[in-house]
Amino acid sequence: MISIDGLTVEFGGSALFSNISFVINEKDRIALMGKNGAGKSTLLKILAGVREPTRGKVSAPKDTVIAYLPQHLMTEDGRTVFEETAQAFAHLHEMEAEIAAINKELETRTDYDSESYYELIERVSTLSEKFYSIEEINYDADIEKTLLGLGFKREDFNRQTSEFSGGWRMRIELAKLLLKKPDVLLLDEPTNHLDIESIQWLEDFLIDNGQAVVVISHDRAFVDRITTRTIEVTMGRIYDYKVNYSQYLQLRKERREQQQKAFDEQQKFIAETKEFIERFKGTYSKTLQVQSRVKMLEKLEILEVDEEDTSALRLKFPPSPRSGSYPVIIEGVSKSYGEHTVFRNANLTIERGDKIAFVGKNGEGKSTLVKCIMKEIEHEGMLTIGHNVMIGYFAQNQASLLDENLTVFQTIDDVAQGDIRNKIKDLLGAFMFGGENSAKKVKVLSGGERTRLAMIKLLLEPVNLLILDEPTNHLDMKTKDILKQALLDFDGTLIVVSHDRDFLDSLVTKVYEFGNQKVTEHLEGIYEFMQRKKMENLRELERGN
Repeated sequence: MISIDGLTVEFGGSALFSNISFVINEKDRIALMGKNGAGKSTLLKILAGVREPTRGKVSAPKDTVIAYLPQHLMTEDGRTVFEETAQAFAHLHEMEAEIAAINKELETRTDYDSESYYELIERVSTLSEKFYSIEEINYDADIEKTLLGLGFKREDFNRQTSEFSGGWRMRIELAKLLLKKPDVLLLDEPTNHLDIESIQWLEDFLIDNGQAVVVISHDRAFVDRITTRTIEVTMGRIYDYKVNYSQYLQLRKERREQQQKAFDEQQKFIAETKEFIERFKGTYSKTLQVQSRVKMLEKLEILEVDEEDTSALRLKFPPSPRSGSYPVIIEGVSKSYGEHTVFRNANLTIERGDKIAFVGKNGEGKSTLVKCIMKEIEHEGMLTIGHNVMIGYFAQNQASLLDENLTVFQTIDDVAQGDIRNKIKDLLGAFMFGGENSAKKVKVLSGGERTRLAMIKLLLEPVNLLILDEPTNHLDMKTKDILKQALLDFDGTLIVVSHDRDFLDSLVTKVYEFGNQKVTEHLEGIYEFMQRKKMENLRELERGN
């Protein structure tokens, strides 16, 4: 359906990737994988037509509809949520108008044998076939269903888009794309601004609707569930696997082992050949053999091993100072803003060593309760912080508290103590600050980079209660694995607000669900909770019929 031929992208003389070719077929659901900076987002932009390659081309049938959701965007203001979402159908109105205009022109023309007349006939036939093949849709019902699926409430439909945060505006864009029913959907980190229920809805939508999807995502559970093919971008080339992410990891491991073996054998051969040349280069009887081996070495193509796997880095928290038995006790806590009640009468007892998740739809009070614990906002009811509790807090705004005049390295060097001091460069590399990036000043970092740096800083401070609010949004899979292992080893108490199911799996043993102004305790892991929730949702659907 879409053919990618000999694609090359160069920056200042060096190639991001060169001469890559592949085909996106109908109904393919492809994960684009590779480390940050490998060129995944650039490739997606080229497929979307918003960026030109240095060489090569992307070709698709004339009327192929390609829809692209970038990582960062802003919806135009001036419309309600519903009106903005309805823009998805603007192309159908344009198509209808073009069919009418061509038909009108055909009525007045008499040059029936001319080439341009035939072209018009062909154009109107193609357009009409496409237009009338689109089943009669109840646009309003489709818009409503999609917006509700992505977490909006009915009362949001008539609110102005300008009233919503960036994450919610991203959902409006996603709703527009899905409603266009494109042939190919290009999604760059679509789950970053979605809660667990909306991610599950999106998964079902992408699987059931049958269009081709190309997705970049660091949400392993999402990628595993929706994709059937994995294209890895690495060291300027691609590897194409006809399997989902988990199977691809296994195949990639085998591929790298084979590469390493071939590389080691070649290096051994080169060393032996050089030794032969050195030993016999002055020996008359061996002159021809020496010359032929010199030429052979000159022509030899040196094998490469794809990027090193640094997952062996194990990040250890400093030992936690011992806290009291109950770091946080919450009794009858309620929070309202004016008439709007976020939650009421919340009761939680968090024991030392607990690892718990706060989950639920956005806007139901997860971050609000965290702010109550941090004493950032007032509340009703009793909230007691236990004896000797030292809190390490990570929220998206932690990034703004960094000293802008320090470099990345200095920021971490200032807080690192003990053995980890010898591994600061490895640690920075694992969080995507390798090489020259560690010398960058904080003031020139992007929002995502600052967030990652704030995370590393937090991990090095001795605390016994860690509160992490959406910690994985700017981390790639390898970095998330390093962070998750560190949290599993952490001997203190952990509260994590997250929609990343794979990250929470096996990390937390208790789930607090926020919804309908209540906070409900579930003594189970995230997958047991989700399986039961899906059952409950199905029962609710049956009751609604």
